Amino acid sequence: MFPDVYLFNPTCEYAVANGTISWQPNRLLQKMEADLSVLPLYFSKPGDYILVKKPSSRQFINSLKLIGILSPNFIPVKQALADNLFLSKPKGKLLPWGWSPATHHLLNPLKKQCSEEFKKSPIFHWTDEYKNLSGKKTASEIARQILKNVNSEILLPPEKVAQVCTNFSEVEQLHKKWGQLMVKAPWSTSGRGLQPVTWPVIHPSIKNRINGLFNEQGFVMVEPYFEKIADMAFQFKSENSRITFLGFSFFEANQKGQYQKNYLNGLPRKMEKYLSGIVAFANKNVVPVLTDILEVKGYARHYEGFFGVDALIYCDKGKQLRLHPCLEINLRYNMGLLALCLEKILCPGVKGIFGIFHETGSSFKDFSEKAGKTNSLVLKGHKIKSGYFPLTDPGNDRTFGTYMLVGEGKISV
Repeated sequence: MFPDVYLFNPTCEYAVANGTISWQPNRLLQKMEADLSVLPLYFSKPGDYILVKKPSSRQFINSLKLIGILSPNFIPVKQALADNLFLSKPKGKLLPWGWSPATHHLLNPLKKQCSEEFKKSPIFHWTDEYKNLSGKKTASEIARQILKNVNSEILLPPEKVAQVCTNFSEVEQLHKKWGQLMVKAPWSTSGRGLQPVTWPVIHPSIKNRINGLFNEQGFVMVEPYFEKIADMAFQFKSENSRITFLGFSFFEANQKGQYQKNYLNGLPRKMEKYLSGIVAFANKNVVPVLTDILEVKGYARHYEGFFGVDALIYCDKGKQLRLHPCLEINLRYNMGLLALCLEKILCPGVKGIFGIFHETGSSFKDFSEKAGKTNSLVLKGHKIKSGYFPLTDPGNDRTFGTYMLVGEGKISV
């Protein structure tokens, strides 16, 4: 079996929206991609390659052995793309976090030596259909189809599915209709590209941001501002022209919709009692319908790999719990999928969180040292029973980091 090659590029949706082979994220996002570039190691097998932008310390690599992970081969991106010896080695698949024209261009030198299986896959070349399938407009169409096929008061009313707006006056009309809005860029990632509108009058600065989205992507998606109870996602894999449901992931985003953390091993116990019914409903009634719709829409034909469908449990004005079954489709690896993967290194039944650290003026090293002292790591074999574990290198120059906090521990640093 040939080694696969991974790349962490979570800004891929912005690159998809831009459409050029030369697109680059801004400096802050470049910093995030560099600091977290080892993250795909948790999906890899021994012998695989992780293209990184920063070297990892020996101390961090050794820490992976504590949780039973044999370190893959880390290789700097620039070296991988210029080293004739590496370029000539046989490879299995190229597995970036997500595809875009820019990613295809970047990884093109590696394609020649990939497996014949990968060369025949629908993701070996860029197609415009990929852009369509990854956009929020398609997600809103799928939401409407789910509502037509699953008749239940648990699901959101059809009139509250996101709508396409091509100018600011259309946004204003929905503002008058719904009162509070969430305006979204058609292609964005990790809660970015979102603009809440929660005041009776739209402030000029918010109008400027929304007009900026029109200028960047041509249109916006607008939906009511929901009273969120919990964020969740359906995780899928597309392989051999079939869609397979992998499970639910539960996560937390702030009021602006920006991703913060995932829960491990299901919902926290305090949320399980009153949300277990709606999750069971989704598993029984929504998953089979959503899977069929995804196959009919072309996700099995035009895409290969993992992807997630974000959903939302919210409370309506009558104080009834409802489920929005398809907010957006993340046609790529995602943090929820990573959370499901990380659950394999926890002791059975143990709960915890997987989070991303970033605080202005603070380093991931300081955060990890304090969190580790107050939440000592307890292992049973190579499984984590409780405590704090950094998932990326808490080196001196890292301002972004990822970590697990398992058990009943708390972080207050």
